Amino acid sequence: MTSIRAKSVLAGAMAVALSFGTMSMAKADEFINVLTGGTSGVYYPLGAALANVYGDKIEGVRTQVQSTKASVENLNLLQAGRGEIGFALGDSVKLAWEGNTEVGFKKPLDKLRGIAAIYPNYIQIVASKDSGIKTLADLKGKSVSVGAPKSGTELNARKIFEAAGMSYDDLGKVEYLPFAESVELMKNRQLDATLQSAGLGVASLKDLSASMEVTIVSVPADVAEKLGAPYVAREIPAGTYEGQADDVPTVAIVNFLVSHSGVSDEIAYQMTKQLFENLPTLEAAHNAAKAIKLENAIKGMPLPLHPGAERYYKEKGIM
Repeated sequence: MTSIRAKSVLAGAMAVALSFGTMSMAKADEFINVLTGGTSGVYYPLGAALANVYGDKIEGVRTQVQSTKASVENLNLLQAGRGEIGFALGDSVKLAWEGNTEVGFKKPLDKLRGIAAIYPNYIQIVASKDSGIKTLADLKGKSVSVGAPKSGTELNARKIFEAAGMSYDDLGKVEYLPFAESVELMKNRQLDATLQSAGLGVASLKDLSASMEVTIVSVPADVAEKLGAPYVAREIPAGTYEGQADDVPTVAIVNFLVSHSGVSDEIAYQMTKQLFENLPTLEAAHNAAKAIKLENAIKGMPLPLHPGAERYYKEKGIM
């Protein structure tokens, strides 16, 4: 009897241990895939910093950083449940929620949920000094890279040219390339200009301005007025890039962090909380993060907030 009872107790203990082990493994298997952009942009270093924060601060999760073609791809991946949080431009988010087929959304992406408004992207048009380009009109007949196909940057490019009374047909040649590839072509004198929608001081343009003489092309305030929300008039401050002596007028658009309805309320709450409670870590990864403010977190949100994010904002008294 003693032997049988001992075996029974041992079996029970093993079952409990296995049960705890299974629970522990399930908890450890909570996964956060952070969808970013090209490695030479701003999304990627900020996404990497965010993934590190989540891995350190949210108990029992594993994280991954995925380099993508940015906004449009990120939103489609989130709708498909192939990421837990992603970066995207405000106009892309709005069009995704509406289901705009022209820019790459086959139907309304109804599973998307908002986490936070973060920093603004600046439309930065940079031309080689030798090209003679100084204004938007000067881009006519020139070779220009407008960003990866159907990316947030490329969508911005279409809107900017349209508001300026131009189109891709006015350009001599249109290249659909990510930031780093555009810069390499310019260095090799195979491209006149690149349009990049990114945070100030983006690595690709810092590299370009350090390698050759460039002109930062202004986007007049009347273009921002024609575009309307979510575009706003802004300036690229003097000294942002090597050789830039003056402030340059341009337009900007707010970036958002987006999740989806399949992410649990607790994980969405923690992703929002750890974002705002670890801003110095993000600022160390890229200066653009200095523009992330809790008080602006729900301004202009183009889609419903995730309930987990909403809980955090109610705790903080901004809802």
